[in-house]
Amino acid sequence: METKNSSGSALQPSFVERLAEKLGSTVNSSTIYGEPVERDGVTVIPVSKAMYGFGGGAGFKANEEGSGGGGGAAIMPVGYIEIKHGETRFRTIRDPQAIVKIVAIGSVATLLIARSITKIFRK
Repeated sequence: METKNSSGSALQPSFVERLAEKLGSTVNSSTIYGEPVERDGVTVIPVSKAMYGFGGGAGFKANEEGSGGGGGAAIMPVGYIEIKHGETRFRTIRDPQAIVKIVAIGSVATLLIARSITKIFRK
């Protein structure tokens, strides 16, 4: 990615731009889950969701200074595209952790409601 300054000359990409470009080329669906597969006239293309995060900072105090940074990426499957006899269909892959999250949130909500009802009846 090349940017230009106000005079029209090319600027060097920033560290963040270079890092994002590098991660984008290495962390993608085909790198993690493989290339599309074709068998018996059916093509399956993996589909995923990618999340990136970056952070950094610097600090100064008497005769000392420091800086640091970091980043990460996560990629999760969300489904696949099936191409068969000229027709295309998206198939979702269910996240098994979603049920655990729903049960956990529901349990906490039930506990809070039960505590509130108990406090009301104690008065």
